[in-house]
Amino acid sequence: MDKNIKIIYKILKTLEAAMDYDEFDLEQISADVLKISENRWSKIMEMLYQNGFVQGVSVKYVGSGDVLVSVNSPRVTLKGLEYLNENSLMKRAHNAAKGIKDVLPGV
Repeated sequence: MDKNIKIIYKILKTLEAAMDYDEFDLEQISADVLKISENRWSKIMEMLYQNGFVQGVSVKYVGSGDVLVSVNSPRVTLKGLEYLNENSLMKRAHNAAKGIKDVLPGV
């Protein structure tokens, strides 16, 4: 699985788990915890917001072409939950297909 897709999945999964709590510790999805650069983190959060997977994110475009991403109380959306569900189903299907291939090497 692509590194960026894994990071997106981790962020959404963490936000989904946080639905049980009153407050969310942003550090759980920080660039340091995810072991990525701040630039990559900002771009991924921008993508998640633009595609409707998260709320609580503010994206501002400045004249120089830079993007300022501010995260305040991030929440996973219904679309983000659907992504998690589809991704989980695809992963299970991939693992099942891999298992079949291991059992039947000629397939």
